[in-house]
Amino acid sequence: MNKMRIHYNNKLAYYEIAYFLKDYINLSTVIICIGTDRCIGDCLGPLVGTMLKEKHFPLPVYGTISSPIHALNLEQKTEDIKFLHPKSNILGIDACLGDKDSIGEIQCRDYPIHPGKGVGKCLPDVGENSIIGIVDSFENSEVFTNRSIRLNLIFDMAKVIVDSLFHSIYLNHNYTE
Repeated sequence: MNKMRIHYNNKLAYYEIAYFLKDYINLSTVIICIGTDRCIGDCLGPLVGTMLKEKHFPLPVYGTISSPIHALNLEQKTEDIKFLHPKSNILGIDACLGDKDSIGEIQCRDYPIHPGKGVGKCLPDVGENSIIGIVDSFENSEVFTNRSIRLNLIFDMAKVIVDSLFHSIYLNHNYTE
């Protein structure tokens, strides 16, 4: 299993992420952004999805602020997406909990997201590859609802992820449009 991690405020974060992703993203990739806009800590995925759609990302993107994919609809939405794109490679994007020292870290992995795992939910895995952003620590008793999570952190992490996805398309030699 391959994994890379980098802090969002590293000046080359978007490039390092793009360079890792270029081997896992191609014209048959579908992006699924998981989370909800009802909680700042969990809105990383929908914010990334919204930003990608607003910038006319050339691949299919599901999960936005206006149409989120979250715990209550995840199973049905992923089934629908797999039906629409049966031969696609899915890249899942989600917020995550981690160690206190890891807050602000973006991790890219060549394995699926396990949504809800950090909060004790049993949800289906998403994707063949994944990007997670660590937005808070496991130590926090008010998981994802803590008023200490700044929207600025989520927004800045989302911008890095969006820039890296565009750059990874550019780096991928299979992209010809």
